[in-house]
Amino acid sequence: MQTDLEYKQNVLDNYSSSFCGAKWYNATIWLGSGMTTSCHHPPAHLVDIEAVKKNPKLLHNTPEKKEQRRQMQCGERPGGCEYCWKLEDMGADFISDRVYKSKIYTQEELNDAYNTDHNEDIDLRTLEIAFDRTCNFACSYCNPAFSTTWVKDLKQNGAYKHLLSDGRGHFIHEHDSAQKFKFGETNPYVEAFFKWWDTDLHRTLRELRITGGEPMMSADLWRLLDWFKQNVDKSKTTIAINSNLGGKAELFDKLVEAKQHLPRLDVYTSCEATAQAAEYIRDGLDFDYWWNNITTLAQNDIHTHCMFTINALCLQTLPDLINKILDARKTYGKDFAFMSYNILRFPSFQSPLVLPHQLRESCVTRLKQIDQTRMHDWEQGHLTRLIEYLQVVETPHSESFEMPKLHNDFKKFYTQYDIRRNKTFANAFPELEEWYEAL
Repeated sequence: MQTDLEYKQNVLDNYSSSFCGAKWYNATIWLGSGMTTSCHHPPAHLVDIEAVKKNPKLLHNTPEKKEQRRQMQCGERPGGCEYCWKLEDMGADFISDRVYKSKIYTQEELNDAYNTDHNEDIDLRTLEIAFDRTCNFACSYCNPAFSTTWVKDLKQNGAYKHLLSDGRGHFIHEHDSAQKFKFGETNPYVEAFFKWWDTDLHRTLRELRITGGEPMMSADLWRLLDWFKQNVDKSKTTIAINSNLGGKAELFDKLVEAKQHLPRLDVYTSCEATAQAAEYIRDGLDFDYWWNNITTLAQNDIHTHCMFTINALCLQTLPDLINKILDARKTYGKDFAFMSYNILRFPSFQSPLVLPHQLRESCVTRLKQIDQTRMHDWEQGHLTRLIEYLQVVETPHSESFEMPKLHNDFKKFYTQYDIRRNKTFANAFPELEEWYEAL
């Protein structure tokens, strides 16, 4: 069996040094705004609303993506894929996400992608969609584009002030463009999705992941699950749901019940810290309720995945959460709560790289001490990559501002966040208090 590095060298780079199967076979689409991208790293771009009414496949096969496919076929680096280039430029032995996002596809599929004219419409194999941004949480690293609770914050309290580096305007306005259609209005993007689903997607997709917002609060999720109930055995698509697992108990029970009508149900959830630290980072979270729900899913044979968003505030208790999950695997097996490590880059002032070296190194020391015997190989690879990232990389991305501005924004943001959310930074992160107060 090939290692990830051998796969990169012998398979991907054999096509070109920038080739990635996700550009052809994977997409993330926000139907509330009509935005799309090939994975969660490149910036999203708008789908032509009139064109997609005629051809639903344009939800994925946009002119922008087709040009990026051409670049990859020629060995050129699409600018939007900088996350992977930054990791690969750390050294020849470093593995970027284009490896993980390509190896899920067959050799035949990758051959077809490389040899197909870049202007052709490609049928998806994996897809992540958000029907709307309705959400009961307002996580610190999220923003109004993905959470109605964040919108409520800005409506009540106005924009966050005196942020110097937040060039993307995460916390400045309500992101009305993220939800272009009001409740009860027909959304052409949603209708295009269901048209594509009925004709092709239910046959070609291996996995459909629904995100949000909080998808269990969207009527369109239940519309899709009802399709499976009415069309038993018509599709083999795995349904995966990104959920904060913090919603009403009756919705959680309804989801568990829906499993019987699905080829397979996976649940992806996000958390990267424990107890008070987790509840500070992910405003709206009850950590004990979340943990109870994730174990209930395991008891009902529903595969769970825990996505860590690695940010400046999680490093002190991230090792505790990893060990908690590994301990639970003694009861639920090695496949309980697959762990992925997703390094936050935006907003850049919340990146783990804003912390001084000694604080990062204390986390690295604890991460190195974790017993990895109950980890999958790819989880070990993710963990090793995070350790190297914390030790080697100095700036979150090429657009990031100089560190004094990032530190300014860190202090200004969390000072206002405490007031708005009735929180106290020092209580949640005593290890960071001295550094934080000195900013």
